[in-house]
Amino acid sequence: MILDQFLYTSRKQEQIQDVSAAMSQDSTMRSVIKSITWRVVGTMDTILISWILTGEVRTAFAIGGVELITKMVLYVAHERVWNRIKFGRRP
Repeated sequence: MILDQFLYTSRKQEQIQDVSAAMSQDSTMRSVIKSITWRVVGTMDTILISWILTGEVRTAFAIGGVELITKMVLYVAHERVWNRIKFGRRP
């Protein structure tokens, strides 16, 4: 009876660890969607700051457009690299 409880608990902990490990990495599609939504927020901020600094809406949108593309690519690459790094993850 005690041995059965120990074995049951051990199996349950292994199952939890398996699920936890499977959930600890984002899929590529999730990283892409996260980058898009984050960049919308970031680009609106960049456009606003550019507009305030330059006083020109057209220049602000040009800066925001370039920044949108480059930062999305960098973000996805950054996410994919960090998904491969074990640092800070619990077993």
